[in-house]
Amino acid sequence: MMTVSERNAVVFPPAPTTRFTRRGLFSWTTGAALCVALQLPLASRAIAQGQPVPASAFIKIERSGAITFVIPQVEMGQGIYTALAMVLAEELDADWSRVQIEHAPPNAALYGNPLLGEQITGGSSSVRAFFVPLRQAGALVRISLIEAAARQLKVSPAMLRTESSEVIHDASGRRIAYGDLISLVAAPSVEAAPPLKSPKDFRIIGKPLKRLDTPDKTNGAAKYGIDALPPGVKFATLALTPVLGGKVVRVDDRNAVALPGVRQVVVLEDVVAVVGDHMWAAKRGLEALNIEWDDGPNGGVSSALIWDKLRAASHRDGAVARDDGDAARALSDGDVLTREFEMPFLAHACMEPLNCTLDVRQDGTDVWVGTQIIGRARDIVAKVTALPVERVRIHQHLIGGGFGRRLDVDMIGTAARIARQVDGPVKIVWSREEDIRNDYYRPAYHDILSAKVADKRLVAWKHKVSGAAITARFAPGWFKDGLDSDGIDGAKDVAYEVPNVRVEFVREEPPAVMTGWWRGVGPNNNVFAIESFIDEVAHSVAVDPIEFRIAHLGKTPRLRAVLELVREKSDWSAPLPDDCGRGVAAQTAFGSFIATVVECAVNDFGEIALRRVTSCVDAGIVINPDTVIAQLQGGLIYGLTAGLYGEITLENGRVHQSNFNNYRILRINEVPRIDVHLIPSADPPGGIGETGTTASIAALRNAIYDASGVALHRMPVDRSLLAKGARS
Repeated sequence: MMTVSERNAVVFPPAPTTRFTRRGLFSWTTGAALCVALQLPLASRAIAQGQPVPASAFIKIERSGAITFVIPQVEMGQGIYTALAMVLAEELDADWSRVQIEHAPPNAALYGNPLLGEQITGGSSSVRAFFVPLRQAGALVRISLIEAAARQLKVSPAMLRTESSEVIHDASGRRIAYGDLISLVAAPSVEAAPPLKSPKDFRIIGKPLKRLDTPDKTNGAAKYGIDALPPGVKFATLALTPVLGGKVVRVDDRNAVALPGVRQVVVLEDVVAVVGDHMWAAKRGLEALNIEWDDGPNGGVSSALIWDKLRAASHRDGAVARDDGDAARALSDGDVLTREFEMPFLAHACMEPLNCTLDVRQDGTDVWVGTQIIGRARDIVAKVTALPVERVRIHQHLIGGGFGRRLDVDMIGTAARIARQVDGPVKIVWSREEDIRNDYYRPAYHDILSAKVADKRLVAWKHKVSGAAITARFAPGWFKDGLDSDGIDGAKDVAYEVPNVRVEFVREEPPAVMTGWWRGVGPNNNVFAIESFIDEVAHSVAVDPIEFRIAHLGKTPRLRAVLELVREKSDWSAPLPDDCGRGVAAQTAFGSFIATVVECAVNDFGEIALRRVTSCVDAGIVINPDTVIAQLQGGLIYGLTAGLYGEITLENGRVHQSNFNNYRILRINEVPRIDVHLIPSADPPGGIGETGTTASIAALRNAIYDASGVALHRMPVDRSLLAKGARS
């Protein structure tokens, strides 16, 4: 039996890698389709260093002309199945109407994310990581099809072109469909990376194409993990120890097993589950249990204790992430502005609750789940069931919201431990309460920033970030010299030009709480702290906040451009009613350049009404503008929700919040008009999935500052500070 600490400390080996070889690119399946397994260089840095690199994806071309792309990143609402299919189809010159997609199975050697080092969907990296490799994949197949057609037509390949899944010989008017060429294809003649299209020649990339997953999502055919129903499946729900590190002492199940439909009660060290014929039976059975818990060493932990520890830690010297010039000397005298900012623990609250369906047998295990990290999902099940990994089969599903929660596999390990005790397949579903109270929360952060200004220019800057180091647990190789690469993301590379800069990180792990990735993580903390502080610095020298930012962006013209555009599009200088304000935030997180303006009203009771949000974005080459706009809108709403309402608190080791009644989300009537403007660009694509969340919190805070004169230093919004009588 695996204990809580063991489940939380599983460390997985690095993803296997391979080198690109031109031969062996192609294989055939029963003569019916061409399957192209393209082993491509995925990371230019690895290539430059002569290191092995992960391999790429599969393309399947059927004799019928149907084309299937096996997508290496999982769909959780971000539109990635469509975007990456568009990338492949562009260089392949595929007939978009014949394209379909499949989930990639666990195989890091073929589907490893080149930016993250294993088969993982996260970090707003999907398009950034696979844009060039998948274009190369499509181009290589297209070249091979052209060469096959040239042999059949007895002409030079240079006389042929491709369009809409056909090879065309204009001189004779002859056309050969891709499906008719698959038996003739050989490895392409190119010895290096194939030539790629110029953006001016794109036919698919940049078009607002309809998403491939929309029809099934609208007609009910789409299958999420929670929809898995293998034959004979039973249903289970569970109660986890209410305090991290606690254990089960005693379970009285007499009332539960007497209920119709209840089949089994599973008692493990830190979890109790009820198995029934249907979910209602399992839920009623769980409610009928009398469970006695031993809270363990964390039974006395409270939010007050955690914040006391974090605030004390923030006054320690931190690991140095950046040290330009002599910030200590520059800040040692004269007028220095110092502010402290805080961000709380946050839950993910995905619309699809945590779930996992397993059929554990002696000869192997089948797992039906939606996961952002399929290889680790397979590995944890193999570990729990003591089976070799090749006997664990993962059936990947659509994910109803990931936001980083499904980058961890604790829930899959717990489900596997329960399923080991059940004969036949069992679907384990977390209640919303268990989901929120046992999350891997976004870390709480404490930031101290200091700045000195001379002649309305920043001359010194110091930023100390204190909080948990997710990387130390999740990917120890990313935690080096006391620095959490995510925790300093957006702080180390602050965009504003300052001659003297020092950035530090203090690691302080909270008791009684597990921390994990949350849509934006380090950058949403650092953008909040930096952009809130910049507003106060600009105010202190009586300079318009946008003008102050632009004045410090000489070497970041793309950020300057979005700030200038958002000033225009948001009507920045237009007069506003009393108690209304506008706030701006700028960022370069995830390789995209974004400026956002939030407009809000603050009434006499401190309540906030969102009026308008304007976001201007340079995300490089945009694959599908509709998807980018939708992602930014969703991310902005997610971030505004956190800024207005989001906080996880503890008492006696237990999380207070349990459902959307006390872990509020922004309601549809509270969502303002949101305008997103994309700047055309030929630069490589940037990340989009997390950038809206990162952008909105600071812009909201600065809008409140403009409307009320109250400079908030902690989120979520404390309305008592904004009430008319409390304003100073």
